[in-house]
Formats: sequence, C-alpha cells, structure tokens
Amino acid sequence: MKLLENKVALITGASRGIGRGIATTFAKHGANLAFTYLSSPDKAAELENELKQFGVKAKGYKSDASDFKASEELIASILSDFGQLDVVVNNAGITRDNLLMRMTEDQFDEVIKTNLKSVFNITKNCQKQMLKQRSGSIINITSVVGDKGNAGQANYAASKAGIIGFTKSIALELGSRNIRCNAVAPGFIETEMTGALDPTVVKGWIDAIPLKRAGTAEDVANLVLFLASDLSTYLTGQLIHINGGMYT
Repeated sequence: MKLLENKVALITGASRGIGRGIATTFAKHGANLAFTYLSSPDKAAELENELKQFGVKAKGYKSDASDFKASEELIASILSDFGQLDVVVNNAGITRDNLLMRMTEDQFDEVIKTNLKSVFNITKNCQKQMLKQRSGSIINITSVVGDKGNAGQANYAASKAGIIGFTKSIALELGSRNIRCNAVAPGFIETEMTGALDPTVVKGWIDAIPLKRAGTAEDVANLVLFLASDLSTYLTGQLIHINGGMYT
C-alpha cells in the first residue's frame, strides 16, 4: 500500500543525509516530490532522477530556506509546477559547534538563521495554500539536542529547541483547519557527517544506546512517513524522539 499516493510533498535540504532518505521513502509511497538544495547541483540532479524511477514527479529547486523572499518564491514555484502542497518537511540545517567562550556571534546567528528562521519562512509561506485546502501535514526535524542540550552546541541546541516551541504553537493555531504540525527529534543517526567522526567516539555513543546501534536515515524517514500520511490524522503538536532509547 502506498501511503502518500496523489500527495505533493516539499522537503528542504534533501540532497543528502536524512533529507535524502525521507525523499526516497516518500517517492516509494507515491508522493510527488519538490525538494530544495543549496550547494550540490550534481547531487540534486542525481536525486531527482532517482526519485523519478519510482514513477512520481520530482523536481529539485536551488533555494535558501533561511531567506524569506526566496522561500516565498519557492512555494509559488512549487504550486505553479505541482498545483498543490500537502506535506512539508522542514529539514534544512547546519552545525557550527564551539564552546560558548569561543563561539562567535556569526556562528550563533548563522545557525539560528539556517535552522530556525528557515522553519518560520517555509511554514509561513505554505500555510496559505494549506488553509485553502483545509488540510496539510507539517513535519519539523529538530534534534535530541534541542530537548536535552549539549556542551559545545549552544547555538544548535537553541535553534532546535526553538523549533519545538514553534511546532507546538503552529499546531494550536492551525489545528482547527485540519493542518497538523509535529516535530521529530533524531538521536545519533548515521549520515555523511557522522561518517567523518572518530570511530572511538562513535563507539562510545553507540555503547550508550540501549538498542546498541546508530539510527539510519531510513529509520527517521519511516517515522516522518507516518506523520505525513493519513495514518496519523489525530496526531499534532507532538515532539517524537527517535534515538534507540539513548534519551529515555
């Protein structure tokens, strides 16, 4: 059974990692896909072609989600190309880790703008269409760090905590129009970024996880799929952790 047949989904920051995993899973379940990328046109073209192999419409858009005007133009382009917008996954994000005593103002501002302001930009600009449709599912990718905190990541933790508060507020505002908004908080997930970490550090983290393994992009994608689909029509305003039990 295809859970997203005839739905149109937007995924920001989908050219790699968790975003790419979500895009692939959505395509397998029949969703027509719009996705954004910022600096990897070759990877975006490759992903677009891969998604089309599932028999769905797919298009990548070079767009900076942290720029309000660019986000406004993005949503307008998607509606022109696809005619509707049923699911939005706010996934774009960066890290600029440093201890507070060494963290620069630019490192703080850049992370807040990319991780948190982008969620406002995309959600603000997609809500008009969802209100018109009287339906929609918005899924914001936060992090275990947004709920728990982490030394050396005050900027990242603040941005991800902000997403949690934003999610709950939007769920309260838009619920009466049948628009749902939920947040997903991944723990330690294997991606290109974690592949560059010291294996000893990785082993220490995995040993502390009750399920004794790192998560995969597919693990996260399956949860996001559930939240995007009609299987979760009575679920909104929630923060759902997916971390193998590391924060329990």
